[in-house]
Amino acid sequence: MRYSILTVCLAAALSLGCSREAAPAADGAATPAAKTETAVTSPAVVDEHSYAQPGKVRIDDLALQLAVDFEHKQLSGSATYTLDWVDKAATQLVLDTRDLTIEKIVGERSDGKWNDLKFSLAPADKLLGSKLTIETPERNARIRVTYKTSPDASGLQWLTPAMTEGKKTPFMFSQSQQIHARSWVPLQDTPSVRFTYTAHVTSPKDAMVLMSADNDPKAARDGDYEFKMPQKIPSYLLAIAAGDLVFQPISQRSGVWAEPAMAPKAVAEFSDTEKMMETAEKLYGPYRWDRYDILVLPPSFPYGGMENPRLTFATPTAIVGDKSLVSLIAHELAHSWSGNLVTFSTSNDAWLNEGFTSYVENRIVEVLYGKERADMESLIGRNELKSEFTEDNKALQRLAVKPGDLKDPDDNLTGTVYTKGAWFLQFLEQRFGRDNFDAFLRGYFDHFAFQSISTQQFVDYAKANLLDKYPGKVTQAEFDAWLYEPGVPSTAPQTPSARFDAIDAARKAWIDAGTLPDKAATAKWSTQEWVHFIEGMPETLSVDQLKALDAAYKITGTPNGEIAQRWYPLTVRSGYTQANSAIAAFLQRIGRRKLIMPTYSELVKTPAGLKLAEETFAKAKPGYHPITTDSVEAVIAKAKAAPQAAK
Repeated sequence: MRYSILTVCLAAALSLGCSREAAPAADGAATPAAKTETAVTSPAVVDEHSYAQPGKVRIDDLALQLAVDFEHKQLSGSATYTLDWVDKAATQLVLDTRDLTIEKIVGERSDGKWNDLKFSLAPADKLLGSKLTIETPERNARIRVTYKTSPDASGLQWLTPAMTEGKKTPFMFSQSQQIHARSWVPLQDTPSVRFTYTAHVTSPKDAMVLMSADNDPKAARDGDYEFKMPQKIPSYLLAIAAGDLVFQPISQRSGVWAEPAMAPKAVAEFSDTEKMMETAEKLYGPYRWDRYDILVLPPSFPYGGMENPRLTFATPTAIVGDKSLVSLIAHELAHSWSGNLVTFSTSNDAWLNEGFTSYVENRIVEVLYGKERADMESLIGRNELKSEFTEDNKALQRLAVKPGDLKDPDDNLTGTVYTKGAWFLQFLEQRFGRDNFDAFLRGYFDHFAFQSISTQQFVDYAKANLLDKYPGKVTQAEFDAWLYEPGVPSTAPQTPSARFDAIDAARKAWIDAGTLPDKAATAKWSTQEWVHFIEGMPETLSVDQLKALDAAYKITGTPNGEIAQRWYPLTVRSGYTQANSAIAAFLQRIGRRKLIMPTYSELVKTPAGLKLAEETFAKAKPGYHPITTDSVEAVIAKAKAAPQAAK
């Protein structure tokens, strides 16, 4: 997933248990999904962000029965779990929930009949939600929970027709990572538990429903849909979307789902998807998820992309007409190996997902678009890391985060889990040689396929298959420094970029002598070069300098979000109020956190900027995802509480 730091504030709910009574004889619950892959059970781990007790019992299969209600912004139905009782003495099933109304819980007896089970829903924790404890004295093979979601579920966004591109049909989509799946399905919401799933979903007939499962490109839009995910996945990869969606193919095994007006543009932008798949397969082994489709969501999607298996959720902000931002698709596709196939067991090990994926993404980009572009993208990430790493967040600069240091699983540092993680793998590649390291990674993906693992398991595997196999290449001290120390080790390989050197020279010439870069040259600059040009500017510029840049290059109002997210904070810091109307329009149009939070963060530092931030947010809020809303509200609230806000 592509994202950045966020703070989530969650609502609370309280419910009571119920007494035993007969369950309906048949309610259409689907049978467990057929298993086409064997998943090895990982050692029991302690996940401090989940109430689940996988050392006692694990969900092996999930069968969902859901109805989509746009009017009430609600999913309702049931979840049926096929359980693996690891501890034969256990007498409870503990699930994670957030803001769910639990209506009934029943268990299947050995004779096939169903009885009510006693349960209790604890008072809600601000972060973790409510612990659902189900009494299971008979250790039922299957248990069913009937429930409904809250209109304010943190993992769902409900859009009115006016908030969509087509303006005719409402839209709903989920975002389960990190721990938001519990807001729309009661689950063992920890990446250490993997399960297969099936789903039967009903909706209004004008809404196409999709899930992170076997979506049929030829499916009829009839309001009644069946899904199956035969490979085991963790809860954060459970996904659903519904709206006015059409399909257009890219290749026999990939294509795009999008609103009708967006679909042709998305297919053109993402036309290299099959080439990306073939490149990754040559490097790291076969794609094991059958299809790879991309769902282009409305602009309110809070992240760049989400690697839901078989169906990447993607932001429309990546569609700029020149394929300069398609590394986002390379990233989400790469998760099919690093993350979806081999999964981190807790959020403290998030680098195992994002660091590996960022490395694989860069390798795909290098093959398809050249080493120059791959290097520029690496350098952009490393420059952002420098600004993100501070004395105050050293505990989160370690790849292997210590228990207790990561309070909220959404608060991992992007610079750590993405950039430092990928940098570490590049260090290993250079020391051991690309051929040897590619063979190691391919073996790693095969060895841990369909498992959730810890950093320690990676360490043990790397010691046996890299450090001990090729002695003298990397010392244990060098290896450990990357994992267990804050900051970036001195052994980090440096990546030169002649094109960025030229950008640096052009910027210096303008700052020192006022000589603007030649338009004939800037017309050929890529998004990456513009990003580097702006990022290297002084903290502030004069209004006249910004006017000159705008007059020459028309940066204010750019449709490119990657450029806008760097330009608008600079204009705010510099007092360039001429950009304010474009800033307001940008913040209202886009809900992707990475693109808008830097500007909000700068605006709130002055009374005038805070006023603009509040006014703009009031207009934008109805179209923001709950995750984005919480982030913006937190920034504004903190600024209003600060002394300068009262001036």
